[in-house]
Parts: sequence; C-alpha cells; structure tokens
Amino acid sequence: MGRAFEFRKARKLKRWSKMSKTFTRIGKDIVIAVKEGGGDPDTNSRLRQVMQNAKNANMPKENVLRAIKKANSKDVANYNEISLEGYASNGIAVFIECATNNNNRTVADVRSYFSKTNGELGKNGSLEFIFDRKGVFTVLKENIKINLEDFEMELIDGGLEEFYEEEDIVTIICDYLDFNNMQHKIESLNTCVEKSELQRFPKSTKKISANDAKDVLKLLDLLEDNDDVQNVFHNMEMTEEMLNLINSK
Repeated sequence: MGRAFEFRKARKLKRWSKMSKTFTRIGKDIVIAVKEGGGDPDTNSRLRQVMQNAKNANMPKENVLRAIKKANSKDVANYNEISLEGYASNGIAVFIECATNNNNRTVADVRSYFSKTNGELGKNGSLEFIFDRKGVFTVLKENIKINLEDFEMELIDGGLEEFYEEEDIVTIICDYLDFNNMQHKIESLNTCVEKSELQRFPKSTKKISANDAKDVLKLLDLLEDNDDVQNVFHNMEMTEEMLNLINSK
C-alpha cells in the first residue's frame, strides 16, 4: 500500500490518541450498530466489531456497556451515516464518512472547511471510481493458534486479498463485500480480532510538493477535529517531508 497506507496509519495513531474524541466516535458507532441489529454482540456482528475496536482504543468496559444500554433508549439521537466527497487544493481527492444527527449542519461545516483551504465540496458519487473499499483486520500474532502460513491459507476462504506481517501483528485485507465472511472466518479459527474497520484505498496516488500539501493537511486536520466525521480518506502521495510535517504537530 506504500506511503498512502503509512500516512493513514500515522494519522490514525494521532487521531486515536485523542481519547475523548475517539470515545465519542465509538459511542456513535455503538448507537448505529444497536439500532441496526440489536444489543447482543453474539447475534450482531457489527456491534461485536465496534466492541473490539473500543477495547483496542482502551475504552473502559463500563463505558461500552453504558453506551449499549443508552442506544436502546427511545430518547437517544438517531445518527445518519452519510458520505461527502470533494477535491482539496491541487486536485487531491478527499472522501469523508460521517455519522450525524443533523445532515445540514454537517454538510455546511464540511463545505466551509473545503472553502477555507482552497478546495471544493463535490457531488456524492463523484469520487467512487478513485477509491477501492476494503475490509481491514488487525490480529495480534500471539493470538493466532496455528502456523502463520496455515492461518493465511485458511483465510483465503474468507476472501483474503492481502496479508501483511509486522513485528507483533498481522494485517488482513479483503473486499468490503467479504467483511462479515472474513470476521466469521477469523473467529472460527479461535483467533481474537484486535481491530476491524472498512477503509477506502486510492487506486492511484497524486504527488504534490510539501509546500502545496499545506492546505490539504489543514483540511484533513479540520475534518478530523469535527465530531460528525468518522473517517477521512484521500489520494495524496506522501513523502518523508510530509510525514515529518504531520509528526511534528
């Protein structure tokens, strides 16, 4: 996945380090999951996924249980999942996934961010051809019960497309349509998923200078600081200089 993948990882680490915002986003995910499939993680795979991610983010168990109970209340806000698409400065494509209880507010906020950073919010569907949607699973090596090669071979039945080994983790990538199949396949191998999510990977990246990237990076910061924004994806090719700019913030 190259530098684009490294960039997403770097930004995810910075984002997940902001614990209060992280918990707010997970809380929304819990509400959406419970409203969609009920409050039992044994029968609601989406809720099970969110609970895994909550654990990975060190969200206290009592907070998770409280959020599930609250999600069953008639008084809790309903969140709509919407996507917004646009071009940042220098033609960088940006895809935003949101969960909001006020579509007009969210769209207005996101449009203002694009305007402030010399970009333009576009029509929905205008960037679908630029990104591939994939399921991404993270598993600790210590939790895998069988030989790694055998584990990888078993996952082919679940729709495995890519398999990355790092020092202590394995990253598993599949098509988004195979997301539930892959989750069930991993669980059938008595392996605990550390984290799972749907991501959008650019089919190709666009290279610009670090100086030209400043407005793009500012836009990404504005988006990720907005509580209605759940995920942000783009097709800007990352350089060492850009990564250093991000890490210095």
